[in-house]
Amino acid sequence: MTTPANPAPATLVLPPRLTGSARVLAETARRRGLRTVRLPSFEVPGGLRARHLHAGPSFADAVAPVLGIAPLEAPADWLARLPRAYTRREILAVPIREAYELRRPAFVKSPNDKGIPARVYPDGSRLPGPDAVDPETAVLVADVLEFTAEYRLYVLDGAVHTGSRYAERGRLSPGPLPDGARAFGAELLAAHGRTLPTAIVVDVGETADGHWAVVEANAAWASGRYAADPDRALDVVLRAAGPAGAVTARDRPFVRPSSRAVRPSRAPGTAPQA
Repeated sequence: MTTPANPAPATLVLPPRLTGSARVLAETARRRGLRTVRLPSFEVPGGLRARHLHAGPSFADAVAPVLGIAPLEAPADWLARLPRAYTRREILAVPIREAYELRRPAFVKSPNDKGIPARVYPDGSRLPGPDAVDPETAVLVADVLEFTAEYRLYVLDGAVHTGSRYAERGRLSPGPLPDGARAFGAELLAAHGRTLPTAIVVDVGETADGHWAVVEANAAWASGRYAADPDRALDVVLRAAGPAGAVTARDRPFVRPSSRAVRPSRAPGTAPQA
């Protein structure tokens, strides 16, 4: 009887430039027996086979379809559809052409990539114009809210798998995940976990008036680890960007789409607020 050959190890694809977080996750993957391949460009060499990736959205958009990898992410309007009890501010998902109407400060960002820089804009006229951005490009428009501390939660199968503090009063400050952040994450996931893929990153924060609030959701395959446990973070990354053929019916709606336009989260004819 012939003994079958050992299958080739699963491969994790990485982009040309690695962050410190990506280097740690790559080392963790190799320690587990995964093969890692760092591509010199956004082009996939002929014959390369891979099951996972860890990289930014532009790299994923170029590489994932070629390799048959299905990156998971939150719906573009997920944050806007959360109840205000979890966000502590008004958030709208609108085409950027409507955000141009803003006449007061608002925090504006792209939902699932960095196409529109995430920051407070004095008004809509300061956003990238139609000469630089498709007017139908989706953006999140939010009230300005001050967070005293912000935390990253790596979520797997509806539970907080690991996490880390990443900022204090807007400044980078990696540190341990406190019980309060973990408890708020568990409460959020119990109520709204089905609106997210099974592997995702959710950022939460403590506000200046002492409440907990959701900051945003991020694709785990494109997120920095900070001080989170690398093995448990890698668990989430591998699920969040795996073979398209292995995506379950539960996760299929969360595979990253090619289009970034979303339907407005409010009735037509009403002006965006911030």
